[in-house]
Amino acid sequence: MRYLAALLSLLLLGATAPPKGDYLFVWAMDADAQQSDFLAIVDLNRQSPTFATVVATVPTGVKNGKSHHTEHEMPAGGILFANGFGAGQTWVFDLNRPKSPKVRASFTNAGAMMHPHSFVRLPNGNVLATFQMTGHDNKAPGGLAEIDNRGKIVRTAPLTGLPNGEFVRPYSLAIVPKLDRIVTTSTDMHTDGPARSVQIWRLSDLKYLTTVLLPPGPRGKEQELPAEPRLLGDGRTVMVSTFSCGLYLLDGLTSSTPSARLVHDFVGPGQCALPVLAGHYWVQASASLPGLVSLDISNPSRPRVVDNFKLGEDQRPHWISLASDGKRIVISGRGAMESRLLVATIDPKIGKLTLDPDITIDFDRTSWPHGDSGKAIPHGAVFSR
Repeated sequence: MRYLAALLSLLLLGATAPPKGDYLFVWAMDADAQQSDFLAIVDLNRQSPTFATVVATVPTGVKNGKSHHTEHEMPAGGILFANGFGAGQTWVFDLNRPKSPKVRASFTNAGAMMHPHSFVRLPNGNVLATFQMTGHDNKAPGGLAEIDNRGKIVRTAPLTGLPNGEFVRPYSLAIVPKLDRIVTTSTDMHTDGPARSVQIWRLSDLKYLTTVLLPPGPRGKEQELPAEPRLLGDGRTVMVSTFSCGLYLLDGLTSSTPSARLVHDFVGPGQCALPVLAGHYWVQASASLPGLVSLDISNPSRPRVVDNFKLGEDQRPHWISLASDGKRIVISGRGAMESRLLVATIDPKIGKLTLDPDITIDFDRTSWPHGDSGKAIPHGAVFSR
């Protein structure tokens, strides 16, 4: 009887499971910094009367936190990390009920390391995060920290032992479980110094191993501001983009002397932003187009441009994230699209990019589900699973 009662209870409480349907989780800051930053939930169910509109919000209670990066894709389990870089604080959101989002926890420093920036999920379900700096004065690099879904610091790894004179501020990261490696990039959010390198770590104990300098190409600047590393489908190969529009292939990750090769130049110094990896296509946000570019990287040593599309004048894409269907890409940006979200699609067979004409999500408004607070600026955004 007890078993049957429990089973019946589970059936009746089916609403506790994440509901079916598509949502977009958007991390946004109040434009004039007079009201709280917040997470917004957008309905992407085309059969819904609220399609392409904000249906719920949850404020953080912090003004001018400067909502920045979330995780790059929605993890299993419905818990999302999102950082307010200006506040040096990260929030942990429970999104298992998309129309009733909740703040589950928040955290700031990991020991002396400050300003968490990017997040990636570890095989155990915890988050591995980069921290930009140690101390308040940005005089030393931060490092890595493992954090659980309650926002509790599990272990830390300050970055020490760098080559003399090499300026590093950990920015983003990729983990390579098959090789027991982590790759972190280096770009200073405070723009206090130049960066041109990536760092290699051991995954099992978070030990820093070595620094790889990215070589310049014909322009002489392709290596500047290393941005986003991505693990390719073989589970062993890592490519790294730079904000200066270089694309690098890392070699010998498990050797004592790993190296990097410039394999593509998007040509637009200082004008490239985030990428996504859609199968064997690398999709790059380019503010110099402005728009998106797709590369066939089935041969990572020789990427080949297969398509691109241009956005409108002064619509400069910055953040992009891929849906779990491998086809849809959400775009936030700067300039004329500062308070607007767009969605594109990629054909996973041929890499063709198309802008969805039915989805323009406006954040230039005065009223939100949590109250009146005026125009907002979206940054990190991910699709529900």
